[in-house]
Amino acid sequence: MDKVMRQVRLAYRAFGKWAASNQLRLFPFRDNFSDYTSSDGKADLRAAINIALLAIPQGMAYAAIAELPILYGIVCSAIAAIVAPLFASSKHTILGPTNATSLMVFSFFAAGTYSTAEKLNLMPLLVLMVGMICLIGAILKAAELIQYVSQSVLVGYITGAAILIIINQCKHLFGVSEVVVPASNFFGMLSELVAAKKTYLWQPAVLGFSTLVSYLAMSRWLKALPNFAISLALASIISTLIASQSSGWDAAVPTFSSFSLNDLTLRLPEPTSSGLFADISNLLGVAVAIAFLATLENTVMAKSLASRTGSRTEINQDMMSVGMSNLACAFTAAMPSSGSLTRSALNYESDARSGVSSILAGFFCLIALFLFAFLIPNPVAFIPKAALAGLVIAVAASLIKKKNIRICLRSTPEDGGVLILTFLAALIFPLYVAIFIGVSLSIFLFLRKVSRPHLVEYEICDNGELRELDQKQKRPNPAISIVHVEGSLFFGAADLFQTQVQRLVVDPNIKVIILRLKNARHLDATSVMSLRELIRFVRSHDRHLIVSGATRDVYKVLKSSGVLQTLQRGCRRKEGETNLFF
Repeated sequence: MDKVMRQVRLAYRAFGKWAASNQLRLFPFRDNFSDYTSSDGKADLRAAINIALLAIPQGMAYAAIAELPILYGIVCSAIAAIVAPLFASSKHTILGPTNATSLMVFSFFAAGTYSTAEKLNLMPLLVLMVGMICLIGAILKAAELIQYVSQSVLVGYITGAAILIIINQCKHLFGVSEVVVPASNFFGMLSELVAAKKTYLWQPAVLGFSTLVSYLAMSRWLKALPNFAISLALASIISTLIASQSSGWDAAVPTFSSFSLNDLTLRLPEPTSSGLFADISNLLGVAVAIAFLATLENTVMAKSLASRTGSRTEINQDMMSVGMSNLACAFTAAMPSSGSLTRSALNYESDARSGVSSILAGFFCLIALFLFAFLIPNPVAFIPKAALAGLVIAVAASLIKKKNIRICLRSTPEDGGVLILTFLAALIFPLYVAIFIGVSLSIFLFLRKVSRPHLVEYEICDNGELRELDQKQKRPNPAISIVHVEGSLFFGAADLFQTQVQRLVVDPNIKVIILRLKNARHLDATSVMSLRELIRFVRSHDRHLIVSGATRDVYKVLKSSGVLQTLQRGCRRKEGETNLFF
């Protein structure tokens, strides 16, 4: 036994050194206890109670959005809240199921031909893949790429996702059979919902809308209370009382299926009849999308809370925490975890002092989970689907931010276009496809913007200094053109740079072109080859090209690529002649 423990300790140290070499820390949670006091513990305990009261009903709601048993949402809320803070740099972020990731799970499986049994069988593998992708991304420092995702993409995606949530929950609100609404996009759901209008029932509609109105009223006038949990509990009690007096109420207002201790056992990902590699291939796209979205949500919330507290965030470390929480969730009856905006904000507002509040909240969720499993009859079996649907619709509606939409539409045509196209993609395609469309469009517009180097022609003043030449003004010396290049000269800008300079060569008066590269950045192979072709083009027209203001980085690239030799060809180096100046 001692030998085994020794090997475990050695493996732990080796893993810690490896993580440190990638600027990741193993268990940064230990930093919380350097100056931890009893008052901090009390504050964390109060915050944990508030979080658990919100996490349990929210977990049910997000599982309902994903069309999974509500057990999956509660387990995810518990496991992710316990594991994530052990590896996170942020003290206030709470991980668990979220609106966006839940709807992405629903959208993917709805677009396929998966049965309920196949969906539940694939869920552990999907969550495991999400965890592995996040962990690999943290090692590769991929979290830093999130800064290239514009707010227009997020606003368009979240708005589209919110509308999908609302239309998807309407079937529970009106008592429509789930078989009648198999469509995977907004227009399909809407058309089939309208087609089933003759089957609408008034009982679930009254209960659902009453729950929605009571929740909105309490949220406005009783903000300090756990309104989500109270509204759901009241609706369940009222529905149960009515069902005891009315024989037809149970049939019209279905409730959720109960669960037992057997459902809480550890699970291993099992392949379907298609085989493991076929399952991985099918799930890869949605797994990457969920991992990206989970990291994005977690990073946004961590940065927002860090700006309020003045603390420092390590986004790759936090991405690692998302990965580890999903790896833990993969071996339980859980759905993918992400950074929760609402629970993280509540944690901060409840004056939490450390990640201890998240761990305690997770244990409270576990206790509630086991109590639900032990109690007979199971309390979950009394929760009406219509009541939870009303609450989910209220939460989804709150995601539609009119001010943010207005800002994106009015700022620039590019922002407005990205928002509209991402929004439409969310309504037409599966959400994991929509997020890639939005991000790709955002990156395309970014590259188009930075791929336009700023070329300005200068003149030499009487005092010897350079100043910008007015376009209407003639060059003091028609034979010399001084071109100042500013901006990125990476592969996307190379052709434009070459074309703009070649236009000067057409001028018959010009004999010498001086390229000032003092503010030119990011030269790569493509831009260097364009410069080589430009040198040859200039010389073929009996012109002379000189490079001035070259930085050390520019010099290194030109020298290592061999283009410096092309530039200096014809210069008598022994006599001090050169075409390159610093």
